[in-house]
Amino acid sequence: MSAEPQLVGIVGLGLIGTALAKRLIGAGFAVRGYDIERERCGRLAELGGQPAASVEDVGKSCNPVVVAVFDTDQVEAVVEGAGGAASLGLSPGQVVICTSTCEPERVVTLAERAAQRGIRFLEFPISGNSNQIALGNGVGLAGGEVETMAEVTKVLDAICPRRHYLGRAGAAGRAKLAVNLVGGLNRAVLAEGLAFAEAMGLELSSFLEVLKESAAYNRAMDTRGQKMVQGDFAPHAKIFQSRKDFALMQKAAERAGQTLPLATTYVDLIEGCLAHGEADLDNSAIIREIRRRRR
Repeated sequence: MSAEPQLVGIVGLGLIGTALAKRLIGAGFAVRGYDIERERCGRLAELGGQPAASVEDVGKSCNPVVVAVFDTDQVEAVVEGAGGAASLGLSPGQVVICTSTCEPERVVTLAERAAQRGIRFLEFPISGNSNQIALGNGVGLAGGEVETMAEVTKVLDAICPRRHYLGRAGAAGRAKLAVNLVGGLNRAVLAEGLAFAEAMGLELSSFLEVLKESAAYNRAMDTRGQKMVQGDFAPHAKIFQSRKDFALMQKAAERAGQTLPLATTYVDLIEGCLAHGEADLDNSAIIREIRRRRR
């Protein structure tokens, strides 16, 4: 008789959480997931997962539990019931894998508080949009105890075949902010280059191929180039999520005493997108704001 598949929990079934569910189900894990937006639970069922009735249902039935919510406030609420929210109700020995992009210093203290309760907290933000993650092309950034990471190796293998261990909790979050800074600026550079080429009368599909073989190449051309050229802004990662991440970068930079002049420009462009009601579009839609700035 074959053994029952390991039951892994997911809290947060947005773009990233759904991509993680696809990876885990495809690797043979059973997945029980919860999201406050109930239609997302329905999508999990369509993938072959098990919708949970509540956050507590996930925490009491699954180990490990993957947290893929929007921000640090929500992570603290899920893990601890912060702000009066319902929590996972975890027991000593359970493992939390936090994939959210968070404020690093708060993750450090959250991991410490979790450890005092016997909960093992692994910080595991992922570099890559939801489509890249679903295809297995994301890169995991791990922070926490090495022993905890080793215990959930098979789950991490399913989520991210490629990953790096950065050190104790907080280190992975700091690395993720720096990675997202470079990634966001690469998207903006690509968008500006395409808008410039377009304004000079070049045909963008052909020009994009030139860019990919030029010294200017960056991976954003593969993941976002066609979306910008075709005006396909169905989200793989949303504009408002980029704004949240860059706010975290600016706060971390202030703490470190480092100015980020290019990030300031990027935020100004994102604010323009938000002002035009584009919060839920893919972050490649930054090209729209650059185009709007023609004279």
